[in-house]
Amino acid sequence: MAEETAVIYAVDQGVATITLNRPHRRNAFTQDMLQGLRHSFTCAGEDASVRAVLVTGAGKGFCAGQDLSIFDGIPQPEDVRTVVLDFYRPMIESIVNLKKPVIAAINGVAAGAGASLALACDLRIMAHDASILMAFSNIGLVPDAGASWFLTRLVGYSRAYEIAALGERISAERSLELGLTNWVTGADTLHEDALSRARQLAERPTVALGMTKAVLLQATEATLDATILLEATLQAQAVATADHREGVLAFVEKRTPRFRGQ
Repeated sequence: MAEETAVIYAVDQGVATITLNRPHRRNAFTQDMLQGLRHSFTCAGEDASVRAVLVTGAGKGFCAGQDLSIFDGIPQPEDVRTVVLDFYRPMIESIVNLKKPVIAAINGVAAGAGASLALACDLRIMAHDASILMAFSNIGLVPDAGASWFLTRLVGYSRAYEIAALGERISAERSLELGLTNWVTGADTLHEDALSRARQLAERPTVALGMTKAVLLQATEATLDATILLEATLQAQAVATADHREGVLAFVEKRTPRFRGQ
């Protein structure tokens, strides 16, 4: 199947690595690729042995966004709407709904919908020569694939509008200053450093991290009362987990906890 080559999925030591594998096109999206990504995130969610997910791109780029060559000339309005709703939306939602931490290892430019993918991940680590480019306005388009939602949550309205309207390439260091990425590292150590972060998360209490993700994602949209209610509901579930019991026991015994994601 096409998505088996366009998207590579591998699991090792509790980490699922999802690699966008169209380096000759800077990993630009096709429908098959978007379906392959959605399938990969779903597999990671269903596999109990997976406790963290790492997303990266093959070759010199993370993702150049939509591959416009799939359209015959200028895309028709209804075709664009269909691609966004039927392909991008399910893929992005599969990340947001995944109850496990997702890290994007940005190894080159993340442009357009490729930037949307990166921002949809819970955490980002960038190579020092990588960049983020909200390129939509440069060709007379608006941000899509959830970019508006993620960008505004990360940097606020005014800064988000600046980034989207000017369409300028944002360096790794500037991304770190703005809060668009969590870490910057050398290009030659990106994969190793990203994998180290992912394995660190894989050793954490997976169920609690999934609940934390859920409450933080809704916190800026909900009232304080609704947020505390959700916290109470999730805390009642978390306190019954094996990882909570292990955490308490390890604290009493003055040792490092051995969480199992249960």
